Amino acid sequence: MSEWIGNFRWLTGDEEPIIKSYEAEYGFGYHPLERPIEYYISHGVINLDKPRGPTSHQVTAWVKHMLKVSKTGHGGTLDPMVSGVLPIGIERATPAMRYIVGSYKEYVGVIHLHSDVSDDELENVFKLFSRGRIYQKPPYRSSVRRRLRTKEIYELEVLERDNKDILFRIRCESGFYVRKLAHDIGLILGVGAHLSELRRIAAGPFNENHNLVSLYELAAAIYKYEEEGDESLIRRVIMPYEYIFKFYPKIVVKDTAVAAITYGAQLKAPGILGIFGEFKKGDRVALFTKKSEVIAVAVSQYSSEEVLKMDKGVVTVTERVFMERELYPPMWKHVNKD
Repeated sequence: MSEWIGNFRWLTGDEEPIIKSYEAEYGFGYHPLERPIEYYISHGVINLDKPRGPTSHQVTAWVKHMLKVSKTGHGGTLDPMVSGVLPIGIERATPAMRYIVGSYKEYVGVIHLHSDVSDDELENVFKLFSRGRIYQKPPYRSSVRRRLRTKEIYELEVLERDNKDILFRIRCESGFYVRKLAHDIGLILGVGAHLSELRRIAAGPFNENHNLVSLYELAAAIYKYEEEGDESLIRRVIMPYEYIFKFYPKIVVKDTAVAAITYGAQLKAPGILGIFGEFKKGDRVALFTKKSEVIAVAVSQYSSEEVLKMDKGVVTVTERVFMERELYPPMWKHVNKD
């Protein structure tokens, strides 16, 4: 009765859900990896390897032109001279990109010191910044208002040193200015410093070790699809947009409750099949079908432990619906109200 668990392996790996109830198989919807190709593309996201030079907006516009689609959007701006992970959503996936923008980011880069310092001095300054919240004011050339704010560093380490060039890795909160960090490190060392190179290696669930795609690889996949009718490459370079919610707690919804959510109803306890992960009251959760399609993002009104014990009542308040209304039929016309 819980065959649907296997539908989530591509997204959740070996994680097992907690089963709350059961439901017969109705056969609605598509497994995200098996969507018809046009539907697959329009509900897809590309883990693009942005080159140095163009802006994030330029690269996103190029992808839109290459795919001949009406809309694309990226998941977090990179400066023109910064390369690396730039998730790009296509068509129906575009509104979901906001849920990447606020995710943690990870970078590797090179700080160039303007004068020599000892290894001990360098290590002490990196330890000073290595964990916790720090004050930052965005640079003059930034795209946001220049006001003092705090941003968190989760990890910071020196990977290698070559005289005045320091190769480092940082994992930080979204909106953190790495260039400003390099400047501040130079000030504290008393020698001055600047950021000479930077590459983003992760943005939320997207990283350079999983399905990172160059513009050239995307162009080759489009050519194979359009000129030769071969879908295999385009299905590799584009991922289902459900991947955006890989790290989100997930509530699996009964087929009979899916359409009601797309029409604006709130999820109630009887409509839940199971839960992946844990969450607290007020946390964002992703609502999924048992075929592993994302329905919506919602705010939980209870903890996961409380939800599993509930027999009635509203469990989540929907924040954003992604699924089209016509994909699942309005089953409330055919079943008794819970």
